[in-house]
Amino acid sequence: MSKKIKSTKEERFLLNLKEEIIAFFDINEDRALSVNQVHKGFAVRDRKTKELFSELVEELHAEGRLIRNSDGNYIIDNQTLFVTGKVDHVNARFAFVVVGNEVPDIWVNTKDLNGAIDGDTVKVLARSTARKKKSERPEGEVVEIIERRSDEIVGTIEVLPNFAFVNPDSKKIFQDIFIAKDYIKDAKNGDKVIVKVTQWAENERKAEGRIIEVLGKAGENNTEMHAILAEFGLPIHFPEVVEKEAERISEKITKEEIDKRRDFRKVTTFTIDPIDAKDFDDAISFQYLENGNYEIGVHIADVSHYVTENTLLEQEAYKRATSVYLVDRVVPMLPEKLSNGLCSLRPHEDKLTFSAVFEVSPEAKVVKEWFGRTVIHSDKRFSYEEAQEVMDGTYQLPVEESVIEEEPVKKGKKKKKDVVSGNIFKGELLILNSLAHKLRDERFRKGAVNFETVEVRFVLDENGKPLSVYPKIRKDAHKLIEEFMLLANKKVAEFVHNLRKKEPVNVMVYRIHEAPDPEKLKTFSSFAKKFGYNVDIDKEGVSSSLNHLMDDVEGKPEQNILQSLAVRTMSKARYSTDPIGHFGLSFPFYSHFTSPIRRYPDVMAHRLLQHYLDGGEPVEKGPWEIRCKHSSEMEKLASEAERASIKYKQVEFMSLMEEKVFDGIITGVTEFGFFVEITETACEGLVRMVDLKDDFYDLDKDNFRIVGQRNGRVFTFGDPVQVKVKECNLARRSMDLELIGMTGKKGRGSSGERSRSKSKVIPRGKRRENSMRGKNKRK
Repeated sequence: MSKKIKSTKEERFLLNLKEEIIAFFDINEDRALSVNQVHKGFAVRDRKTKELFSELVEELHAEGRLIRNSDGNYIIDNQTLFVTGKVDHVNARFAFVVVGNEVPDIWVNTKDLNGAIDGDTVKVLARSTARKKKSERPEGEVVEIIERRSDEIVGTIEVLPNFAFVNPDSKKIFQDIFIAKDYIKDAKNGDKVIVKVTQWAENERKAEGRIIEVLGKAGENNTEMHAILAEFGLPIHFPEVVEKEAERISEKITKEEIDKRRDFRKVTTFTIDPIDAKDFDDAISFQYLENGNYEIGVHIADVSHYVTENTLLEQEAYKRATSVYLVDRVVPMLPEKLSNGLCSLRPHEDKLTFSAVFEVSPEAKVVKEWFGRTVIHSDKRFSYEEAQEVMDGTYQLPVEESVIEEEPVKKGKKKKKDVVSGNIFKGELLILNSLAHKLRDERFRKGAVNFETVEVRFVLDENGKPLSVYPKIRKDAHKLIEEFMLLANKKVAEFVHNLRKKEPVNVMVYRIHEAPDPEKLKTFSSFAKKFGYNVDIDKEGVSSSLNHLMDDVEGKPEQNILQSLAVRTMSKARYSTDPIGHFGLSFPFYSHFTSPIRRYPDVMAHRLLQHYLDGGEPVEKGPWEIRCKHSSEMEKLASEAERASIKYKQVEFMSLMEEKVFDGIITGVTEFGFFVEITETACEGLVRMVDLKDDFYDLDKDNFRIVGQRNGRVFTFGDPVQVKVKECNLARRSMDLELIGMTGKKGRGSSGERSRSKSKVIPRGKRRENSMRGKNKRK
C-alpha cells in the first residue's frame, strides 16, 4: 500500500476491512467482481475511500486470496487450485487441460482459454463444481501460457489481393492466421504451407504470422504426408552431419568382435515381419535339446553397438525417440544405412544382436534364461503371410531358394530347407506356434486383457492414391511373434529388477500401464449395459470381465464400438523408471527391449541391461526418467501423425465413392449429430442433425442417443444404418454422411425427407461465407 500504517489500531482496522472484503467475495463466490462492484457493494463514494478499497483488493490478490482473471476482475473460491497441464482442444466449444499425476482433467470453455491452443502448456485456475453440479469434474480458466507447443502451424493458404489467411490443418486449432502481403513469400492460393506465428490471438485480434515454407500443392500425396509430419512437429529429413556420421560406420564385423559374443550362426534362425518391412529388429532361433525341451533365442538388433553415447547419431535418435509409420512411408528413427542396412537382421548375412535365450519345456515353461550379446545368421526372411502359409501347408517357396529337404536335427547342426513341399521350417514354426498359444493362454489366465482392435490397410497406386481399404486380419503368425517378444520384454525387466534386491535398486526403463480410472470404468459399464452386457468394475474382477465381454461381442454389430470404447477406458501405457507393472498384460515387470531400430527406449534398455550384466552399480534415476518422459511424449505425437495419415487416406478414398450406399454402425452421438463407421472400409463420418429433415432432435446424453421431439424416433450406439457420402473435407480429414435408412431395427425406418445434394469434396482453402471479418476480428 502507498499509505504507511503508523499504529496497531490502524493496522487492526485494515486487517478487519480486508476480512470483510473477503467475506463479500465469499458471498459472491460464483461471480468475478470488478473493483467498482466492490465499491458499490460497500456503498463507497468518495475518492480516497475508493483508492483504499482498490489497494486492499490488490493486496488480497498479491497474497493469493483473490484471483484476477483475464478481464481484470477478481474472484474467490475455497476450492481454487492452480495447476499446470497441456491443452487438449476437443472442439470449437471447449477443451480439457490434462494435468496427470491422478489429477482429473480440467474442463475449460473455449472463451476461457485466453489464447491458448491445443498442445500448449498452461497454468489453469481450477475450481471444483461439485457443490453446484452432480459431476465431480473440475472446471477452470487458463491464466497463463507457460510454453507454446510450437509457433509453427501447418495449413492451407487462401491468398487475397492484399493479404492472406492460413486455415490450420489440425482439427484442434479453431482460428485462422492472418498473413500480411509482405510475408506471403511465394505461396500460391491453395498451397500447403508452414506458417510461423509472430502474434498470437488476443481478445478480438487475430493471430498473425509469416510463411516460412511452402510444402507444395494441397492434395498431392507427398505434400499431404509432409504436412502431417510438420503438423505434429516431426522431422522429414536427417541433418546432413548425422547422415555423414552414419556413413562413416564400418560395415565389417571383426573376428575380435565375434569372439566376444555367443555364436548362433549355426542355429536355425529366421525373421517374420510385415511384407513391406525393411527394418528387421528381431529374429527367432530354434533348436531341439536332448532333454526334450527347446532352446528359443529372441535375437534383437544390437543398435547400441553402432549408436554409441555422446554422438550425433545418439542425439538425433533421442530427439526423434521413435520411427513414424504413415500410410505410405516410414520416417525412421535412424538413418537408412543403419535402419535398413547395418542393424537390420537381413537373411544370409552375419549380424550383431543382443539376445534373450530361453530353454522352454513343451508346456511353455521357461526352465532357463540367458541374456547377452550374440552374432546370428538368419536363414530366411518370412512375411507374416508366408509364415502363416507354411503353418497352413499352402506355402510355395520361390525356385531360386530351392534346396534339398531334410528333417530337423539336434542341437548345433543346421537344418536344410524343405522346398519341394513348401514346408520350410514348418516343424519349428508349428512348435513355436503351439508354445505361443500356451503362453497366451497363461497370460489371460493371470488377468491380461484381450483387446483385438480393428486396424486398416490400404492399397495405393503409384501416386499414393488409395485404390482400396481393408481391415488387417491378425492370424497365428502375428500372435506367434507377439508372444515371444512379450516374453523377452518381460524376462529382461524381471532379470534387471531381481538382480539387486537391496537399496538402491537397479534403475531400468519400464513400460508401465496403470489400472483404469474407476470413474471411466463406471461410465463404460453403464454404456455396455445398454447393449445387455454386465461389466464387473471391481478391481479384482475387471480384467476377467472385460475378456468375457470381448468374447461375447465377437461377430456382433456392437463389437467394434465396445472394443474401441473399452480401449479408450484404459490408461495410456508409457515409459517410466518406476516398476508399477503393466495392467493390460498383467505383468508385474515389463520393459521394451525388442525394437531398438524404431524405439529409443529399447536402446536405453539395452544399455542398462549390459551395464548390469557387466556388474555395474545402479545408475542415477533422474536423467533416465527425463528420457522416459520425452520418449512417451514423442510416441504420442507419432501415434497422432499415424492416425492422421490413415484418416486422410480414408477420407480421400471415400471422396471417390459418392454414389455408393454403405452399411454402417452408429459409433457415437453428440448434440450436433451421430457418427457412423462404415462396415466395409472402417471409415467414420458424421450425420448432422440439421440434415435430418423429418424432425428436430435432442441429445439424450444419459442414454447415449438422440431422440426426435415429435415422432420420438431414436438413433443410438450400435444401430445399423445405411449412408451415402455427402461431403468430404480433405483439409480437416473429416466426412459428412447422408442417412439413407436404417437396417435391422424394427420401428426405426428411413430418415424421411433428406438432402438430395450430390457428394462433394471441399477444396483446401475454401472459406465459409462471411467467415472473414478483417484483420483484427475473429471468425
